[in-house]
Amino acid sequence: MSDEKQIRERLAKHLDGGEAFMPVTEMLKKISFEDINTRPGNLPYSLYELFYHVVFTQKDIVKFTCSDDYTEPKWPDYYWPKEKICKQQAEWETLKAEYTTDRERLKNFLLDEENKLTQPVKNGKNEQTLLREVMLVIEHTAYHTGQMLVLLRLLNLH
Repeated sequence: MSDEKQIRERLAKHLDGGEAFMPVTEMLKKISFEDINTRPGNLPYSLYELFYHVVFTQKDIVKFTCSDDYTEPKWPDYYWPKEKICKQQAEWETLKAEYTTDRERLKNFLLDEENKLTQPVKNGKNEQTLLREVMLVIEHTAYHTGQMLVLLRLLNLH
């Protein structure tokens, strides 16, 4: 196996999480719909708000990386939910599905050796390479995963 293929496979594994932090998909299993909107311990966010932010940011990076029709969303307006409460379980289920779908799309794009790791992505310039964008998703998700874990602990769910 080539070094580059090993790097791609390692990055794909880190997109799923679980090497140094609990995978987001495992965290989501620990919380009921009834608890996703709770802001415990005077935290300024709920698990719903954090997860929405992770999903939207990941989706933005995936579009930036993989799509021909990318338009940059306004920061920070679109990166956090307008409504601070998720009112319908169907909306929550859709958000979880989007997280998984977008992550798989990025993994497949990453594992396709036609897509160069060190060249600018479709909508990128200079250092905005596939390697950078994948690392950005990994780092951003890891950062907020820590916050979600604290939240779960404050809710006595982990």
